[in-house]
Amino acid sequence: MAESSSRQTRQKEVVRRMLRTQREFVSAQELHELLNQAGEHVGLATVYRQLSALAQGGSVDTIEHKGSRLYRLCAAQRRHHHHLVCEACGKTIEIQPPREDWLRSVASAQGFTVSSHTLEVYGLCAECQHSTNTLIK
Repeated sequence: MAESSSRQTRQKEVVRRMLRTQREFVSAQELHELLNQAGEHVGLATVYRQLSALAQGGSVDTIEHKGSRLYRLCAAQRRHHHHLVCEACGKTIEIQPPREDWLRSVASAQGFTVSSHTLEVYGLCAECQHSTNTLIK
């Protein structure tokens, strides 16, 4: 049992260490490939498990982009935040919500009690708007 726990801890640290090298969000498959290229042979299912555990523990941000769940290591001092996500290039910018109580009041007016929430705002970043001459209305 201790060996299994030690192995999981090592695998989680290997995943965390590789995430530290990534500035942008990455998929579990991309992370798995990066680990293999670095000589760290961790199974894909293990990468998924470790990313899930890190996300549940609040160490990793997750977003959905083009049908895939992507992951990025959170800075330790970060508060709860949301994301602007470019639909074309995947660029992600962290934003702070103006007022969390707004969400609770909207939910309360509809008879809901908020237990948690996530918010990603999708659109085109300035660079992609200029490169494609496409504006979302």
